[in-house]
Amino acid sequence: MLLVLLFLSLVPGSLSQELIQNGGMESMTGWTCPRGTCSLTNTSHGESYAIKVGGRESWKNGLTQTVTTTQPDTSYTFSAWVHVVSDIPGKLGQLFRVSVYHTFQDGTRKTQHVAINRLIRFEDGWVELRGDFTMPNNDVTSSRVVIYGPPIEAEYLVDDASMTPIADWPNWLQDTEASIKNLRTSPININVSVAGNIDTADVEIKITQLKKSYPFGTAIGCDLYHHGDVRYQDFIHAHFNWAVTENSLKWKLMEKRKGRINYRRPLNALKKLKSNGIKVRGHNILWATTPGTPTWIRNLKGDALKAVVNTRIAGVVTKTKDYLEHWDVNNENLHGHFFEWAVQDASYNLEIFNISHQTAPNVKMFLNDYAVVSRVHSTGAYLTQALQFKAANVGLYGIGAQCHFNGGVVPDLNVIKSRLDTLAEAGVPIWITEFSVQNTNETIRADMYENLLRLFYAHPAVEGIMFWGFWSEKHFQQDTASLVSGKEFRLNAAGQRVLDLFENQWMTKETHTLSQSGNQFTVDGFHGDYEVSVMYQGQELVDKKTAFMLGSSPHTVTLSVA
Repeated sequence: MLLVLLFLSLVPGSLSQELIQNGGMESMTGWTCPRGTCSLTNTSHGESYAIKVGGRESWKNGLTQTVTTTQPDTSYTFSAWVHVVSDIPGKLGQLFRVSVYHTFQDGTRKTQHVAINRLIRFEDGWVELRGDFTMPNNDVTSSRVVIYGPPIEAEYLVDDASMTPIADWPNWLQDTEASIKNLRTSPININVSVAGNIDTADVEIKITQLKKSYPFGTAIGCDLYHHGDVRYQDFIHAHFNWAVTENSLKWKLMEKRKGRINYRRPLNALKKLKSNGIKVRGHNILWATTPGTPTWIRNLKGDALKAVVNTRIAGVVTKTKDYLEHWDVNNENLHGHFFEWAVQDASYNLEIFNISHQTAPNVKMFLNDYAVVSRVHSTGAYLTQALQFKAANVGLYGIGAQCHFNGGVVPDLNVIKSRLDTLAEAGVPIWITEFSVQNTNETIRADMYENLLRLFYAHPAVEGIMFWGFWSEKHFQQDTASLVSGKEFRLNAAGQRVLDLFENQWMTKETHTLSQSGNQFTVDGFHGDYEVSVMYQGQELVDKKTAFMLGSSPHTVTLSVA
């Protein structure tokens, strides 16, 4: 937590300017409920009162405030707390949204969806809705914030709303470099004793990093990796230390017909990856959306579904536990709730998680979802979910953030960092599990990859970064997001930039001549495996070679040259 605070202290947080009037909702000032009713209630989240919303004509109606002091092209965070008054029979939970409706001088309108949580229940108590948005760079005459979403028969409470601008970050490059040095390097102290007859100008000390310990990985096609294009395999071995199975471990592909399970394809690849020293994330045990499930389970309900889920977990988790470091347990469970609906239990995902964890306690279990960093709709909901899983003690290790930056849009690093900071509040590691940026211009794509990699690598909560493929011939976004282009396997501008970070800027290789550096000197080394060699008059003194692994603590190497 100290490291997180150190990084956060490098940049300004949200500016202090509060745009919401009467955010504490101690009166009705500033708030209205068009086509509905609002009243104060003493069931509150913060001080004495909250606002109760009911009597709405449409689910689109809700608690509203018009904000007039925004600035164009400025990003804002918004937060409010909601509480369901009572559950609705036959529904697992209620959907809530926060949206901002803009009206422009020419009469046109635009809607920005800020936050969504699809499954809030009475027993959840007060739940935060949090997200961000960027004001259009147009002549906006008014902006209305609306907190809405449940069916019209539902009543709900709202309290403690806030909207503040996200501060600019003009020194982001210097700040991320400082954080990377603080987080990802440690001192290597070199002490050399030299006999009196040795000229220090003839002695060189070479500090060479052989492997990096920070996880940089890629999604792989299991067949292609196992027995496909050798260039593809060699690139993985040369440049990545982690991999994630793209499709071959997904239930829908493994067991298209009940009981006929293809373990051969993924296990062949997993065994080969392990033999090459590459660690692996498993993706995924279950997929929360109906299209992600095998067709033969889609009509199962209740205990019948639970039985096949238990069989799936027991089979795939047990057979792979010696080859996997991670599992994405129930993929995209913020957006899909197939299993909860089928068993009519909104907490069933906790049971799934716990069974998976108990089946392989040494494999780290993850949530994994989208629209939480590259987009904003579900950032706050993901934090809420992570905190719920953490409190339930079902074996949650970390949260995976799918990060596909699509459409050629250059992301705002201030905003991306703000979303990462939100997720970091869960107090568990974050992995960037599906990373891609899309731009047809290779140079712009290279800039986007570099800037985002710097931000991710510098963030204390981000424990690993996984590309969702690298070769245009096998990438789901083809050449618009690739590092390697075409059948000729050309390392493009984006790939060159990424490998320069991985293997030059973020790897340590230094040579020091004692006459210049002195007999005692310190090198800031990136964490990983090292070799220190002694050269005398251009020849290596083989018996002086030292190997070690550098972690978060300083390491001292003592050498003598006689």
